[in-house]
Amino acid sequence: MNAQWKMIYLAKRNPALAPEDFPQAWREHSALGRECRNVQDKVKAVRQCSRVLDRPGVPNGASTDYDGVNLLSLRDRQAADDIWSDEETLRIMRPDEPRVFSTYVRDFTLVAHERVLVEGEETGVCVVLFLRAAPGQSCGEGTPGALSGEPWAAATRLVWNGVTGERPGGYEYDAIVEAWFASVEAVAAAFGEGSVWACLPADLAARVDAERSVCVLTHVTHRRP
Repeated sequence: MNAQWKMIYLAKRNPALAPEDFPQAWREHSALGRECRNVQDKVKAVRQCSRVLDRPGVPNGASTDYDGVNLLSLRDRQAADDIWSDEETLRIMRPDEPRVFSTYVRDFTLVAHERVLVEGEETGVCVVLFLRAAPGQSCGEGTPGALSGEPWAAATRLVWNGVTGERPGGYEYDAIVEAWFASVEAVAAAFGEGSVWACLPADLAARVDAERSVCVLTHVTHRRP
């Protein structure tokens, strides 16, 4: 099976947009990609995951500082570099980025290599963890036991994305975890009153700097295909 490379970004909206208006503005921006032949060729799948707003069930420790996570499956590793200099992308998509986001997309995008820990369905709700290693530790590589036990056993799918290459300032994360759940209610039932960070298995918790890591509860608001 071919290695799956991704571009993953942790987005803040343009402050002029209300939080509830961000998903639609984001969908409009994504639609511009249909005019970019190289984007269609390089990006094989898109999962735009907007932050869940004002709902019971958001787990303790989840951040409200960010508005969305984009999971872009790439044709290959080279695509992650080529897309930044693509003429169509620079001409069509980049000028629209400040309308939707707080800054340009390149400033909050990471490149990662996917490792599926638990095969299963990409359901509509995803708890996304952006993990930063504790000083002197490493957490870039995932193992099948990295997220074992509760509440992670309740997830329909678990994916570990090891970050590689250059990291933009303020986004120095080492790994990104996707924990897919059937619903917000399923997330609430799994985590209960506990903090997301207290729910990490002991071995992983010892390697992660929770204070500098981020969790976002998201739901899919646009996907391709």
